[in-house]
Amino acid sequence: MKIAITSTGKSLDSAIDSRFGRAKIFIIFDTESENIETIDNTQNLNAARGAGIQSAQNIINAGAEVLITGHCGPKAFQTLTAGDVKVFYASDGTVAEVIEKYKNDELALAGNADV
Repeated sequence: MKIAITSTGKSLDSAIDSRFGRAKIFIIFDTESENIETIDNTQNLNAARGAGIQSAQNIINAGAEVLITGHCGPKAFQTLTAGDVKVFYASDGTVAEVIEKYKNDELALAGNADV
């Protein structure tokens, strides 16, 4: 299974980015192979509008089944759930730490957008 995590950098030691649509990087972690892939999201950092929807589409296109982020807006959340991506919120930590929290069932499934 692939997990997408919003990140401030390109490694598992990078801090989670609390933003979704305007996150700097998405790290895609494959739980089976433990490989990581990065998706540069700079095209959405300064977008006037639509950053959340475009970012959500990028996560869906990457084949992620789960997204871990700090916050998610309503249009992005709707796009993600329509694409069968489950959203989980994490407030802080590194990418590696939030992956472990997810694996240990320490993150709650988001019921809706929070911003």
